[in-house]
Amino acid sequence: MDSALVVGGTRFVGRHLVDYLLDHGYTVTLFNRGTHENPFADHDDVDHVQGDRTVKTDLQAAAMTTDYDAVFDVVAYHPEDVETAVDVFADAEAYVYVSSGAAYGDEVIPKREGETGLKPCTPAQATDDSDDTYGARKAEGDRVVFAAADRGVRAMSVRPCVVYGPHDYTERTDYWLARVRDHDRVLIPGDGTNVWHRVYAPDVARAMRLVAESGEAGEAYNVGDRRLTTLAEYVDLAADAMGTDVEVVTAGERALAAGDLVPTEFPLYRSYPHVMSTAKLAALGWESTPLATAMLDTAAEHRESDRDGSEVGPSREREERVLGVLDTV
Repeated sequence: MDSALVVGGTRFVGRHLVDYLLDHGYTVTLFNRGTHENPFADHDDVDHVQGDRTVKTDLQAAAMTTDYDAVFDVVAYHPEDVETAVDVFADAEAYVYVSSGAAYGDEVIPKREGETGLKPCTPAQATDDSDDTYGARKAEGDRVVFAAADRGVRAMSVRPCVVYGPHDYTERTDYWLARVRDHDRVLIPGDGTNVWHRVYAPDVARAMRLVAESGEAGEAYNVGDRRLTTLAEYVDLAADAMGTDVEVVTAGERALAAGDLVPTEFPLYRSYPHVMSTAKLAALGWESTPLATAMLDTAAEHRESDRDGSEVGPSREREERVLGVLDTV
């Protein structure tokens, strides 16, 4: 394979995917609405077809006017999107759908492809746009991929867990990078041992190419760091990457209440561990980037950005109230 059509491709995971494909000799066509700045606008090996992925005739026009071996679907958020795509791009050598670890419905450790149950999806959920139905919609997209493979389409799914890295517009990691940059004491919820599986965005890009070239039709592949970190360890990694030395202060629900806070207000906190097996992807030859390297790259881009995560986590004023209470205990 040496040519790809990327549905999306200008933000975060899609941006890293395009960079990775270009580094490995691919020519790339982006298909999107053109509503976000295109970082590849001046690149000779990247074309752009403007269109709405929810409009079938737009996808058909892209299919007829574009040369592609593989199709990477980064921005399919509804099952109908996937149904249309596997139909329009049925002739591709590979169709890779970006699903999510949120598709899993059973809370087990670890979550395994083909073994751990997926979330059900009602007709109403399938057309909803809320965060509450995100996992159900991604799970139904997986089922569409499996059905397409049964019809002879070389369709596959990748399931990343929480993605971090440069250009992350969710700002979840930016929150912690800004905290360790600006403060000597960093408040985290619980006892610091909370685990929410994460994955470095360039590693997701490598997984997508590997699955396209070597994966099996009708299969899903979990994507996550091969070494997991607790939230406290993640904050320590962030501090090391930012060149700072911080005291990590843990707080239970009673202490957090002093700042009218609950644990789930903090980015990357999850009460029950979310861990996915990555053995299936590793069997194809995939490895994840060492954590220190990944965080150094993430921190370097964070410094150049204007993101601070202030909109996705508690204010420092509320945290200071909790720290004050803890100091009197």
